Amino acid sequence: MLIQTFRMLEVHRTHRAEILNHSQVEKPLDRHGWSASKLWNVANYHSRHVWEDTGEIPDHGDLKDELKGHTKYKGLHSQSSQRVLEELAEAFNSWYGKRESDSRANPPGYRKKNYYDDDGNHVHEEHPRSTVTWKQNGIKHDSKNNRVRLSKGANHKEHPKAWEYILVEYEMRPGVTVENLQQVRAVYDKAKGRWELHLVCKDEIETPNAPGNETAGIDLGISNFAAVAYGIEEADLYPGNRLKQDGYYFPKKIAKCDDSGGEEATRLHKKWSERRTHYFHSLAKHIVKRCVDKEVGRINVGNLNGVREDENGESKSWGKHGNLDLHGWAFNRFTKLLTYKAKVKGIEVVEVSERNTSKTCSMCGRKDDSHRVERGLYVCEECDAAFNADVNGAENIRLDINNESNSESSGELPGDRSTGWLAQPAVYLHDLSSGFQPQEQVVDCKP
Repeated sequence: MLIQTFRMLEVHRTHRAEILNHSQVEKPLDRHGWSASKLWNVANYHSRHVWEDTGEIPDHGDLKDELKGHTKYKGLHSQSSQRVLEELAEAFNSWYGKRESDSRANPPGYRKKNYYDDDGNHVHEEHPRSTVTWKQNGIKHDSKNNRVRLSKGANHKEHPKAWEYILVEYEMRPGVTVENLQQVRAVYDKAKGRWELHLVCKDEIETPNAPGNETAGIDLGISNFAAVAYGIEEADLYPGNRLKQDGYYFPKKIAKCDDSGGEEATRLHKKWSERRTHYFHSLAKHIVKRCVDKEVGRINVGNLNGVREDENGESKSWGKHGNLDLHGWAFNRFTKLLTYKAKVKGIEVVEVSERNTSKTCSMCGRKDDSHRVERGLYVCEECDAAFNADVNGAENIRLDINNESNSESSGELPGDRSTGWLAQPAVYLHDLSSGFQPQEQVVDCKP
C-alpha cells in the first residue's frame, strides 16, 4: 500500500484589503506616497550622474550610503526608504541589460505628473502617490481587531506619541485570516481615487511526494515561449503569440501618449504587466498539471543566464524585432513561478546547461551547427530525420546532455525510439478567458 507523506513548504501570500478608516488616514498616506516619489527622483538623479561620471550604476547599498542622511530619505521609515532604493536599482539594472540591443530603451524616468492649460502650455507638475512598503520593523499588527500600525517617516512625525504612526483599520474578504504578517504595501488606486493595503503573509503548506519518477525538459524561446518534452515520447508546444502581440501593441499605444508618466501611459503599462503576469501564471499552472498527469517528478529547465551575450561576452544581435522580444523576455520571472507551482505538487525544478542543446540531435547525439534550418526545423543527416527544433532542444534539456554523470547524455542515447512526437508536438494556445487550449493547426516554429 502506497503511503502518502507530506513536506512543509514556506510560501508568501499577498492579500488585498480595503481600508475602513480611509478618511482618517488618507492625508498621511498621501504624504508618504509623495515622499516615496521624491526619494525616487533624488536617487534617480544621483544614479544618472554616477553613470555619466563612471559608467557604473550604483546598487541599492551604495544609494543607501549616499542618501541615508538626505532629508528625502527621512520622509519614510528607514526600511521603506530602502525598498524605494532597491526598486530603483532593479529598474536601472533592467535598463542596463536592454540598452545595447534596444535603441528604444530608456533609463528609469522621474516620477512626476505634468499639468497643462487649455492652450497646451505647461502649468505645473506634482509628484504622484507612489506605493509605500513597510517591512516588519515598521509594522505592529493587531490581528484580533484587523488593525495595523505603520511607522511614519521622521519628517512626518508630530510631537504626540500617538501621531508617530498611521493606524489603519482594514477589512478582508470573507474567509481570509491575516497571520504572520511580513510586509504591508499601501497602493493608491487611481481609478477608485483611494488607497488600499496589500498584506504579505508567510505561510506553510503541505507538499506531497512527487507524482512519479519521470523527468520533463523545458526549452524557453521567443516565437515558441516554451517547448516541453516528457520522458514518455510526448511533447507540448506553447507559441508566444499572445506575448508578442502585446509586445508590439502596448509600446505603440504608450508612445502616442502625451506624457510618458501620465495617467494613460501608467494605465497601459499596468494593463500590459497584468496580461503578462496572467500569461505566465496560466502557463506555469498548465505545465505543472500536465507533469502531474504524466507522473513527472523532476523538471529540467534550460539555464538562460548569458543568453544576451555571445561566446566573447559581447551583446548578441537578433535583429530589430528579435532584440525587442529577447529583452522583454521575462524567463527568470516565469521560471520562479514554475518552481513555486511545481513544488506545491512535489515536483523538483532544476536549471541545467543549455550548451549545444539546439545543435545536438536528441536521437543519435550528433552535433552540427547546420542541423537547425529555416522556421525551426531540425534535420539530422545521421538519422535522416526531421524534428521540431524547439522540441529537440527540450528533449536534450530533459536528457541533460551536458551532465557527464548522466548515462543517456554520454553517447548512449536510445536510437530505437519513435520520432513522430519530436516532429508533431501537441500545441496549446492561450485564451484570456479559458487559459491554454489544445489547437490542431500548423505550428509556427520560427527560431
